[in-house]
Amino acid sequence: MTTRKNSGTAPAKRQRATSSGSASERRDHLVKLAAELFARKGFQATTVREIADEAGILSGSLYHHFDSKETIVDEVLSTFLDDLIARYRAALDTSADARTVLSEMVRIGFGTLEPHRAAITVMQNDWNYLRQFERFNYLVQAEDEVEQIWVSQIKAGQAAGLFRPDVDPKLTYRMIRDTIWVAVRWFRPGGRLNTAGLAEHYITVLFDGIATGERTTQKG
Repeated sequence: MTTRKNSGTAPAKRQRATSSGSASERRDHLVKLAAELFARKGFQATTVREIADEAGILSGSLYHHFDSKETIVDEVLSTFLDDLIARYRAALDTSADARTVLSEMVRIGFGTLEPHRAAITVMQNDWNYLRQFERFNYLVQAEDEVEQIWVSQIKAGQAAGLFRPDVDPKLTYRMIRDTIWVAVRWFRPGGRLNTAGLAEHYITVLFDGIATGERTTQKG
């Protein structure tokens, strides 16, 4: 009798675990669907009904997983920023020289273009709209932290004699930032270069330039 009792309870436990896993997978699937819609149509223009229709469910069923459209985009953006900043911090923790760290951060940035393509697109298109709401204050905080990481490394490289002293660190960072994130608009997986190749090409241009011969630019 003991054996039959155990055999009867084990499947129930497995069923509960499977249901829980399925719910989590379903939630992740909904977030990805919504992220693609946000990227394609814009966050403001995308409705809850459209997200539900894309998922093949009723609008009411979507609220079983999320209490609002804002909660969904919150998850999309925070997941991207948490991953990005964690990778940047890891690059800093290597204690390598500034040029090595900057090169790695360029690789990290370009490396996000595929897994976080939708989030990066939403950041570009809806940044000004979202940042006006208190729940999205972390966007500005993350932006400030990322800028501080980059600028401090550029300054460290200048102090070590690795980078030119006559370039503005903050302006340089913003030019690098825009080059990386704008690439999401034209980069297509499966092209001549993958994201790793794209990063290496940019690193070459960033540190070696495209001109030959003596430097022709003057200090400002």
